Amino acid sequence: MEVINNFVSLKSHIDGSPQESDFEILTETLPLSVVAGSKDVLVKNMYVSIDPYQLNRMKSLSSSQTSGSSYAVGVTLGQAIDAYGVGKVVASGHPDFEKDDLVIGLISWGEYSIVKEGSILNKLNSLGFPYTYHVGILGFSGLTAYAGFFDVCKPKKGEKVFVSAASGSVGNLVGQYAKLLGCYVVGCAGTQKKVDLLKSKLGFDEAFNYKEEGDLKAALKKYFPDGIDIYFDNVGAEMLEAAVANMNSFGRVAVCGVISEYTDKAKRAAPDMIDVVYKRITIRGFLAGDYMSLFPEFMTATTDHLQTGKMHALEDISQGLESVPSAFAGIFRGDNVGKKIVQIAEE
Repeated sequence: MEVINNFVSLKSHIDGSPQESDFEILTETLPLSVVAGSKDVLVKNMYVSIDPYQLNRMKSLSSSQTSGSSYAVGVTLGQAIDAYGVGKVVASGHPDFEKDDLVIGLISWGEYSIVKEGSILNKLNSLGFPYTYHVGILGFSGLTAYAGFFDVCKPKKGEKVFVSAASGSVGNLVGQYAKLLGCYVVGCAGTQKKVDLLKSKLGFDEAFNYKEEGDLKAALKKYFPDGIDIYFDNVGAEMLEAAVANMNSFGRVAVCGVISEYTDKAKRAAPDMIDVVYKRITIRGFLAGDYMSLFPEFMTATTDHLQTGKMHALEDISQGLESVPSAFAGIFRGDNVGKKIVQIAEE
């Protein structure tokens, strides 16, 4: 037996802001079985993650593509685009997986995925949470926030924390972890609705709309009159410069992403290096994949916070494979609130 598989593919490399027209939905025929003797797993995709870092994989050239990271390999035109997600096993040649198993791992922006041996794929124990939580708050977005804040920044109770893109998939979680630790937390976002949500639902001490601030350095000085101890950077460019200018001695900067620089080659962060030297500021980039050893600790802490109502999952879910291109392009317009996910199939 066979099945028709529709999948999202890249029509041409993207060297600016992504548009829906950069993608196309292609069709292939797949057998409802795996190659005899292989350890392939055929998965019906249910939920897939939509992440800004994917844009660097779609460029004609990006320094990230030559970094050696398996997460940064360039996307091949006309082929399915791999992405983290949840699905159900249709057929398996792998002894660890059986038909109808729920799985989570590296699948694709398509209706079905053939997952090869050695790829990231694990059985999913939902722990009573919605499957989408395991794509976001209990997945790589959550691990990124947890490891970046606790391991890279090494926070202390009472410290002053600034989070950019604070209503995004990672930023909102950093802010919540910081508040639970007892820090003073300020976030920035791009609309008043997002600003209000940060303060009313997530408990940020303050938040502001960066689009309404003509002078970011002055804005941060207003919210941090005694300086910033930790800056969790999701934006780069001018935001990083402004944060460094307001940092205290021995301040720490965790560089998680630089979304403003992904789409504009002219935007590059240029912090005052004299400040970096004389304030002994640490600026460190990191990848979630470097911190898989923290995953059990992260899961225990975060599931406990969710069960006790101390943390909230912010999700923005679109329906249907055809919505993937607009969902991805929308991230760079600031359309999403929280973790962007596309539901491909019913549970």
